[in-house]
Amino acid sequence: MKHLWLTAWSDLVESLRARWFAVYALVFGGIVVILFAFGLSESRIMGFTGLSRLLVTYIQLSMAILPIFVLITTVRSVAGDREAGIFEYMLSLPVSLRAWYWGRFLGRFVVVFLPVFLAMAGAVVWGLAKGSQIPWTLFVYYSGLLMALAWCFLGIGMLISSLARSSDVAQGAAFLVWLLLLLFLDLILLGVLIQERLPADTAVMIALVNPLQVFRTASMMLFDPQLVLLGPTAYVILDRFSVAGYIAWAVAYPILFGTLAAALGYWLFRRSDLP
Repeated sequence: MKHLWLTAWSDLVESLRARWFAVYALVFGGIVVILFAFGLSESRIMGFTGLSRLLVTYIQLSMAILPIFVLITTVRSVAGDREAGIFEYMLSLPVSLRAWYWGRFLGRFVVVFLPVFLAMAGAVVWGLAKGSQIPWTLFVYYSGLLMALAWCFLGIGMLISSLARSSDVAQGAAFLVWLLLLLFLDLILLGVLIQERLPADTAVMIALVNPLQVFRTASMMLFDPQLVLLGPTAYVILDRFSVAGYIAWAVAYPILFGTLAAALGYWLFRRSDLP
């Protein structure tokens, strides 16, 4: 455990010094600043006002930005070290492969989740200073959703990184995975399956395998419990899950998905020819 935490701390310090982290933190901090600058916290839509409206917009923007940032930066973790010849040096130290791999995973999770959370927490602090009503339930749940999304794509990134033999291949594969998940967002490709006489229930359940779709539907559910925006698809989702059940599933499923992907990546990493 000591080596695991030391590896996590080492990755954390290394990432904080990297330029990509500065850009990453600036993007999410800048989003909140821009939303405040345009007076979004003073607007009203579908009964949501103040910080509630800002958080709803922030979560939608995070869904578009967070996954690709996490994938691109994470896939270079193992593949980049393999190219740089760090494994030979690592194997000469009394650090197990398990401690190194999971230490990198935990350290990178803190790095990718912290700026997203701090930007949202900063909005809450600003709202408190202005005397606004704070939607604590929304804040806590959105924090859980963002944590689950970051964990999920971090696991996918570690899996890709373990498979790829070079950073360029890893980045290309990460972009293709992200693009594939986007194509299945909101049943875009599943319309073809329905035209082929696939039952609607089956098509919707296939869509919900996509962690991006699960995340987006859950973020919509808090301000649209009946999922009117999804049309007839909502009936399938609400029949299979209650509102509370789906909200819990939307946090648990991406975490499970990311954990299994990272575990598979570790298994492949341990069996591979490291050098």
